Amino acid sequence: MAPRPVAEPRQVGRPGEIADRIVDAILAGRLAAGQRLGEQALADLFGCSRTLVREALARLSARGMVEVNARRGWFVVQPSLDEAREAFGARLALETGLLHGLAGPLPRPAIRKLKDHVAREQAAIRAEDAGERSWLLGDFHVCLAECAGNGLLADILKDLTARTTLIATLYQSTHAASESCAEHAQIVAALETGDQPRAIALLRAHIGTVAHHLGQHSTADDPLGTLRAALVPLNAGRSAAAAGARATTPTAQTRPPRPPRRRKLFTDLIPPAPPQPET
Repeated sequence: MAPRPVAEPRQVGRPGEIADRIVDAILAGRLAAGQRLGEQALADLFGCSRTLVREALARLSARGMVEVNARRGWFVVQPSLDEAREAFGARLALETGLLHGLAGPLPRPAIRKLKDHVAREQAAIRAEDAGERSWLLGDFHVCLAECAGNGLLADILKDLTARTTLIATLYQSTHAASESCAEHAQIVAALETGDQPRAIALLRAHIGTVAHHLGQHSTADDPLGTLRAALVPLNAGRSAAAAGARATTPTAQTRPPRPPRRRKLFTDLIPPAPPQPET
């Protein structure tokens, strides 16, 4: 199932549909961690009342996808690094447990569906369609749960994969999309041959690898991080390099450092008064 397009007015009239659209947008990378979700703007987009929008956002809050600030409104969640680890741990337990619970090999229609999903991932990667690629890579795990016949787990995994999509962006994951796609293909190949233990091992390694490639720091840990980086003095790097060069270059005579000259910001608009004679 392809990601649903951006909502147009009058298209959505139920809170559940609005919530699903927002989660799809997170999976596709169209909504970023910390992004504000204005009630009136969403009501205008979906062609519904603010009451329905508020109910949808309340549902998403209960699912851990958005949070509300009493003064500023609704925002997409910004998971901490500890919460990121918990999310991947939850996915690992649920998804490997799902495969452990299989009564036997997946039926052929389910394998065909998974293969088709991987093929669409590959096509999105070749086309450099970032939104489609992101959505499909996350939705593979939802599709796997559906193919295993567990719709309830598929719904839970959709929320978890949306959270880990936010996490991968927030913490600058270095795990390439092509690697994820190749790992998905290996999992499907193992399931096709009925090698359940290998499929479980591959899935465990896949989730662990994605989690491992998360950065250790993000602007969520330092609210001033982006501004701090932007305001670094332009000559800071050159000054540090020059200092290092001076430290390693022998000199015949060591001279004491000169005190920095103080530069005036403004010229004297009023000339100084002449000195007064002493009395």
